[in-house]
Amino acid sequence: MGVLDVLFTYLKVFLVGGAICTIAQLLINFTKITSGRILVYFLLSGLFLQAIGVYQFLVDFAGAGATVPISGFGYLLADGAMKGAKESLFKAITGGITAAGMGITAAIIFGYIFALIFKARSKKN
Repeated sequence: MGVLDVLFTYLKVFLVGGAICTIAQLLINFTKITSGRILVYFLLSGLFLQAIGVYQFLVDFAGAGATVPISGFGYLLADGAMKGAKESLFKAITGGITAAGMGITAAIIFGYIFALIFKARSKKN
């Protein structure tokens, strides 16, 4: 893999991930939708787009640019459930959590570590 291939890969990742983040920022700036709702909408959009077979093309094209944002978590849940459904009903139910288990565990562990290191305080107006 040459230098230009690596740069092109980084460009694709940055453009797709940046576009997803830009859409979220525009929703925050120009609508009254709360950040929490935007997070849920993006998660559900990733899940829905994977369920109809569209998000996989984005993942194949941009890799981490499509899997790192929260919509990628929805994709991962749907993908795990669809793969599990090929084996059994139980695996269809648990497949999404199994696929996302490592990311969920990392979020819990690092969240706990940073909660121990830093002191939480509310904003002062």
